[in-house]
Amino acid sequence: MLAFLKALLLLPVALLVILLSVANRAPVTVSLDPFSKGAPELAVTVPLYALVLAAVALGMLIGGVAAWMAGGRQRQAGRASRREASRLRSEADRLRASLAASRDPALPPPRPAS
Repeated sequence: MLAFLKALLLLPVALLVILLSVANRAPVTVSLDPFSKGAPELAVTVPLYALVLAAVALGMLIGGVAAWMAGGRQRQAGRASRREASRLRSEADRLRASLAASRDPALPPPRPAS
């Protein structure tokens, strides 16, 4: 079922990418030289769809890194909570063991709380 939903969502995206690529095959010149318009030093000619897809990919990468960095405090708090839970669990086990060792075998076990 999950594979079907994934395909259902990714199929239109793939179709849009293919249509974008076919419709925007014309080459464009990307110049990184703001001073020389006639003969720029840093220029590359690429198809327009490659430029658009590269910009989208770069935006997704920057957004992913920003989201990962924003979640740092939550991940740190989660690690601290897991450490504390582990420490408390081991302390409870140690106390149960010491209570079981110190119990008088002639006494009945305590009744469970209702």
